[in-house]
Amino acid sequence: MRAFVLTAPGQYAVHEVPVPVAAPGEAVVDVERVGVCGTDVEFYSGAMAYLHQGHSSYPMRLGHEWSGRVAAVGAGVDPVWVGRRVMGDTMLGCGACRRCRRGHQHVCEKRQEVGIRGERAGALAEQLAVPVSSLHVLPDSVDAVLGALVEPGGNALRAARAAAVGPGDRALVLGPGTIGLLVAMFLRAAGAEVHLMGRGDNSPAFAHELGFEYMWTEESLPDLPFDAIVDASNAVQLPDMALRLVEPGGRLVYVGLAGAPSRIDTRTLVLKDVTAVGILSASPGLDDTIRAYADGSVDPRPLVAATVGLEEVGPVLAGERPVGAGPGPKIHVDPRSG
Repeated sequence: MRAFVLTAPGQYAVHEVPVPVAAPGEAVVDVERVGVCGTDVEFYSGAMAYLHQGHSSYPMRLGHEWSGRVAAVGAGVDPVWVGRRVMGDTMLGCGACRRCRRGHQHVCEKRQEVGIRGERAGALAEQLAVPVSSLHVLPDSVDAVLGALVEPGGNALRAARAAAVGPGDRALVLGPGTIGLLVAMFLRAAGAEVHLMGRGDNSPAFAHELGFEYMWTEESLPDLPFDAIVDASNAVQLPDMALRLVEPGGRLVYVGLAGAPSRIDTRTLVLKDVTAVGILSASPGLDDTIRAYADGSVDPRPLVAATVGLEEVGPVLAGERPVGAGPGPKIHVDPRSG
């Protein structure tokens, strides 16, 4: 089968590789859509911390936001899975440690991460093998495009819920990329008044197209009380800015990661009686995200700017926009095309 393989920083190729075989407890999936993520870009540049911590190494196959259809199953797996449309959890815990037993497999010390960590091949290929325990069934109303948006959506849903806002509350999202916009959609679905802050490029116009009235830059941000602030950016200075801006008694949610340590003054955190929450992984939010997409309360389709084949993944990772791409921040890949 064909697969996109990253061989070193900035070096890649589409290779013919052996088709996966389902081990006991696993399923092989025909991949239909894969989202290109900021984490993939970090592996492409060589900046991803896992490379320097020994959790990941080249060559590697990227792709952790995906959807597809089960083609085969291994020993011990109910054959009823064959033919089901699915997406999969990125985080694969060991299943035996204290964290896994408590339902926190996404922070298991020995976890694998599909297309990211522990030499678990990702979905930028025609087929993918994963544990059947990681699969989530997609209803008919959630097609391949929406299915590949469930994983980032799960992160966003968890961040929005951690903000704990609803009607009568005002929330600010820092960083209107894929995750930030998804967070904004879930906050809006909860009934909050949603504001976004980004850079002064095309973000304001696109946010308005999505129905968000309040889009600001750091310079234009009005002096308003924000009951919750979600930092979905990679800017090192914004976690501290969020703490300074949030209302006393409010909530801060950190879901973005900066390339260098970002610092906050915990004295301010205490004196403002603020709750701060960190969000890693979509795992606990996947099923509810699927339901939100299925019932239409959140529609992330406009976020997808273009769909490309495996041969075009390299240029996308290098920062090139596909010809004819729309304004959205997300690029999808159809491994079967081309």
